[in-house]
Amino acid sequence: MPIEQRMIKVNGVELSMESFGRPVDPAILLVHGAGHSLLAWEEGFVQRLVAEGRYVIRFDSRDAGLSTSYRAGAPSYGLRDLVADAAGLIDALGLSSAHVVGMSQGAAIGQLLALDHPGLVASLTLASSTPGGPGHEYPDLPQMSAKLQALFAEEAAGPDWADRTGVIEYLVEAERPFAAASRPFDESGMRTVATRVVHRTANIAAQLTNPYMIDAGEPWRSRLGRITAPTLVLHGTEDPLFPIEHGRALAKEIPGARFVAMAQTGHEVFPRAQWDTVVPAILEHTKAR
Repeated sequence: MPIEQRMIKVNGVELSMESFGRPVDPAILLVHGAGHSLLAWEEGFVQRLVAEGRYVIRFDSRDAGLSTSYRAGAPSYGLRDLVADAAGLIDALGLSSAHVVGMSQGAAIGQLLALDHPGLVASLTLASSTPGGPGHEYPDLPQMSAKLQALFAEEAAGPDWADRTGVIEYLVEAERPFAAASRPFDESGMRTVATRVVHRTANIAAQLTNPYMIDAGEPWRSRLGRITAPTLVLHGTEDPLFPIEHGRALAKEIPGARFVAMAQTGHEVFPRAQWDTVVPAILEHTKAR
């Protein structure tokens, strides 16, 4: 269980956060992806980091979980605001810096945090990411899978947001196309997580809509060579959104970055089957230098 749960006000918004472990230990800030909340980081995963002497913080970004939300379809913030929120959270917690672990959109936030607030980033772990972040196209890297392209082209209508059961099923099916095709989709486990998400989220329509609409701002791929934080890049071998070449390119463009491929992993938060690979890699990356 978290040792602390509270709302922290930064940049005029309230962010819900939970912390685990001892504040005197090296701090790891977990930054979730678009459409997710702090629940994306399973407690079992967090506790494995805590057991090895890490102080772990997970939080809801804007429009996620219990944090400040906006009308669905009308987010009045951009990606740079989420970067400023992460920086503000580190400051508000009284931390001199934190080891930042971000997934997908959270990894884009991590890249910009390391570029624009380098003193706050002790190390950087980027999962399921692309050089320069989502929303920018680069012809030298492969496109998303044909299956995902067809799915996005359909523009299927969302669920009845007032129907919690329907939203839960919508969430389960929304995750299915992003999972690795080589292993069975954990429908039961995903439904359990989706149920927790729906019952905990203040504005589920905003969480599943707004993060995909925000402005990513100017591309920053050309700036990646300026990142000074020690960087670990983790990427699924079966990522259909950002094929693995995106992760390899990202690691090549950040000085000294280390790349680790996650077998039988799609565009998804670290599957439990990968924890024995991912946890030791993050622990090694975040140890005192």
